[in-house]
Amino acid sequence: MTNMSAPKRVLTSGEVARFCGVHFRTVIRWIDKGSLKAYKLPGGGNNRIEEQDFIAFLKSNDLPIPEEFQYSNNRILIVDDVHAMAAAIQRVLRRAGFETMVAHDGFSAGHLLASFKPTLMTLDLSMPGMNGFEVLAFMAKEGTYKDVKVLVVSALEDETLALAQAAGAHECLRKPFENKTLVAAVNRILAVTR
Repeated sequence: MTNMSAPKRVLTSGEVARFCGVHFRTVIRWIDKGSLKAYKLPGGGNNRIEEQDFIAFLKSNDLPIPEEFQYSNNRILIVDDVHAMAAAIQRVLRRAGFETMVAHDGFSAGHLLASFKPTLMTLDLSMPGMNGFEVLAFMAKEGTYKDVKVLVVSALEDETLALAQAAGAHECLRKPFENKTLVAAVNRILAVTR
């Protein structure tokens, strides 16, 4: 279900300059100052900027995001290590008209955040390896994902769900849940971005 080979878009300093309407030397200055994250190609030394770093730069400087970098707000990433639960959530959300992808662990979730670019993520807290709290911490640390909404879907007790909201989740839904409750929660959270 996960697409582990989805390529990341990489931009040249000239492309960034064109998108921002500035001279490419201005982009080089942004890179040199550390405002825009980039890396140099071996040998030639030309700069390359990953798409998520470009978007983070635009957002942090209140610059408009070009249309080709704006993605549909109906994409939902489902993160749950229990395959049957992930499949059930996916079925319900697809029927409700959402485009979905599934990650069965926190590491795959991190990859799909970058490649699938969801607007919302359903997140189980109890997963082996990288658990839901670690995913929330990763998202908080990476400014690129600050606009991704998080709906925690968990069977854990209320105190733990409150901790998840304090860690950045927008809402929590207890397992088991009714299908209409899941769709209502997703629509409520996404109402802000629609």
